[in-house]
Amino acid sequence: MERFNAQVVNRTQMHDCYGDVDRVPALLERVEVEDDAETWEELGYRLILEHDLVFPASFAALSRLIRLASTSAPARGLAGAILRRAAGHHGCDDLLADCADEIAEFRKLLDRHLQSQPVDYLTVFRDSLAAMEEYHWSAVLGDFTDDFYHLACPNCAVEVTIAIGDHGRYSAIRDWNLGDVARRGLRPASSEELSGVGRWMYETAVRDGHEPLANGIAHLFGKAECPHCASVFNIADEYTSANRPILW
Repeated sequence: MERFNAQVVNRTQMHDCYGDVDRVPALLERVEVEDDAETWEELGYRLILEHDLVFPASFAALSRLIRLASTSAPARGLAGAILRRAAGHHGCDDLLADCADEIAEFRKLLDRHLQSQPVDYLTVFRDSLAAMEEYHWSAVLGDFTDDFYHLACPNCAVEVTIAIGDHGRYSAIRDWNLGDVARRGLRPASSEELSGVGRWMYETAVRDGHEPLANGIAHLFGKAECPHCASVFNIADEYTSANRPILW
């Protein structure tokens, strides 16, 4: 409460998506007293606008949402949703930095929640990635049932489609009339070959018994062969290089 009130002294910086500076603090006061669905709904659309836009009030509210997250599913979800959008153009880096300690605790809370096997496991998994500042993977990671990743071959620059899902796990050249042609099977990374965020993602999914997710991650962080020039490259490295969000 103290941090939020200290921040709202500068009224020009603490506005929500409607330009209001008083409504979000009032709504936060209300949900602390009564966990009301309609109030949480209004908080959601005041703090996160369509097209994934966030506002100064979103980050001013983050510490308080995280404090509520241990006992409130809506608070946990809204805090995670704000963090997943933290790589965007919002001009609130100072407010985000002020929440560093709370975000570190939020990561621990999310990790415990993952181990409880929530029905929204993938969403919580992506929230955890955002709390680790892995915004790229938080934004693009799917459940590997019907996932496609498009990137340029680092050797010949031809556009390669990477498929990881129930339909197959391959690299190909996409022809809009013939479909995916010249398919080449992917080479998944072994657990020993994984490092960094890829290792964390794989080991967490394995720990929690999400084998399809773990298997998809192993393929995503593995290698593919370009169907055009036959060069072999790391899928995750090339896809990240082409699609990493711009940090403002």
